[in-house]
Amino acid sequence: MIVRPRPNALHLFFVRRGSIFPHIASKLLSITLLSCVVVGLYESGWMQWLSHVSAPPFSLLGLALSVFLGFRNSACYERWWEARKQWGELIIQARGLARECQALLPGDDNARLRRLTIERCIAFAHALAAHLRGQDAAAACTAWLSPDELKALRQRRNVPDTLLNWINQDLALCVREQRLSDVLYRGLEQRLDTLASSQAICERIKSTPTPFAYTLLLHRTAWLFCMLLPFGLVGSLELLTPVLVTIIAYTFFGLDALGDELEEPFGLSDNDLPLSAMVRGIEIDLLENLGDALPEPLQPQGYILQ
Repeated sequence: MIVRPRPNALHLFFVRRGSIFPHIASKLLSITLLSCVVVGLYESGWMQWLSHVSAPPFSLLGLALSVFLGFRNSACYERWWEARKQWGELIIQARGLARECQALLPGDDNARLRRLTIERCIAFAHALAAHLRGQDAAAACTAWLSPDELKALRQRRNVPDTLLNWINQDLALCVREQRLSDVLYRGLEQRLDTLASSQAICERIKSTPTPFAYTLLLHRTAWLFCMLLPFGLVGSLELLTPVLVTIIAYTFFGLDALGDELEEPFGLSDNDLPLSAMVRGIEIDLLENLGDALPEPLQPQGYILQ
């Protein structure tokens, strides 16, 4: 995620880090070169018939395209924001689980269980982030589990869900041993259910992209519009045609590329969610409950927080 102070008006035009421009530079160059070729042919007398082409139809097509791009970007941003809300809920429930473990499982007899539960909750956060990013979820929580537990995890398809099951089994054992009442157990179980619910919603977002046919239609329409635009404007703008066409192409291609990034909020692109930073925040909060040494929060590198 891009984290940077808002630049002033002059600096705004020269900001590169965090801009969508590098991702669409090749497309803009193609359209600009095409516009220059069309202007060159028109000025040399080879395409004088373009002086009779009317610009208003292109305005209507551009308006329709901008509306469709707006709809798509709204849908993609809604996916991004829903993913961020679920990770916010996950942070709340992880903190609550650690806090209640300390309060409801007091005494030296429960010290190992408290630590085991909190460390597995940290491992869950690491595993879920890796799981959503398509990485090795078991390897992501190596520091928080024993070698035997890691070996068992590598046999499981859904590592985060397995970790929640282990926490639940330990708490259920406390109930059977009468170290924890049924009422208090249900409160802790609700925390685990909410964590599992957040995981399921994130998995649904990851596994259900926006319809490909809709995305393909917008890609094709944006390209066709920007390629035809020089032919519609050269009769009225002449030498200024490449300038205006490049600005319009920057807007349409930029919105299209930004929608592609927001559609997959769990990746490693500049505008994706900072899962690593949020996991580190969970780790710090839960280790503080245990009284352990705390790692430093992750900081943006080059204005990018991963």
